[in-house]
Amino acid sequence: MPKMKTKSGAKKRFKVTGTGKVVYAQSGKRHGMIKRTKKQIRNLRGTNVLFKTDGDNVKKYWLPNS
Repeated sequence: MPKMKTKSGAKKRFKVTGTGKVVYAQSGKRHGMIKRTKKQIRNLRGTNVLFKTDGDNVKKYWLPNS
């Protein structure tokens, strides 16, 4: 039986914390900042934690070795 491979795209997009939560970078800050309010830009900084069920799916199907 071959080993399960981690999806390369998921490696770049998600990170699993020590407690098992899945962290992702927020979207919407690549271009078009002139359209967005200062508040929107400020709130899109940093990372967020996925909902538990979504995080479980990411770990099961795309990051099996994490």
